[in-house]
Amino acid sequence: MPLNIVLIEPEIPNNTGNIGRLALASGSNLHLVKPFGFTIDDTRLKRAGLDYWQHLSVTYYENIEEFFKINKGKTMAFLSSHGSKNHWNIPFEDNMFLVFGKESVGLPKPLLKKYENQLFKIPLYSKHVRSLNLANAVSIVIYEGLKHI
Repeated sequence: MPLNIVLIEPEIPNNTGNIGRLALASGSNLHLVKPFGFTIDDTRLKRAGLDYWQHLSVTYYENIEEFFKINKGKTMAFLSSHGSKNHWNIPFEDNMFLVFGKESVGLPKPLLKKYENQLFKIPLYSKHVRSLNLANAVSIVIYEGLKHI
């Protein structure tokens, strides 16, 4: 599978369900890092993921430390409205990890600082919008990546 979608502490089950469906449709792996703002058996997650969830390649991590320990040395790009480079400048490659933060606050500040050279944003052209919906943002980046791969 060409890309890995990583959700750090996702809060909204509908977003995670839609991203799961996107992962399957795009041939990507989904990585979910706890704690979640919902339970995996939440009906909203299942409704958004429809009957596709059983076919999805999904890996669960107990916390952010476990995720980075298991995936040490992997190529990663981090997505945040605080990034200085646009998402179309990500040097996409096969099996890359694309890391997204939780809906309310994005990526944790220590990650923003530690990975500032790997931090990218989706440009926004209105001063009235601070960020995009997480599921929409993941879709934009995944299909940009597939175009490059």
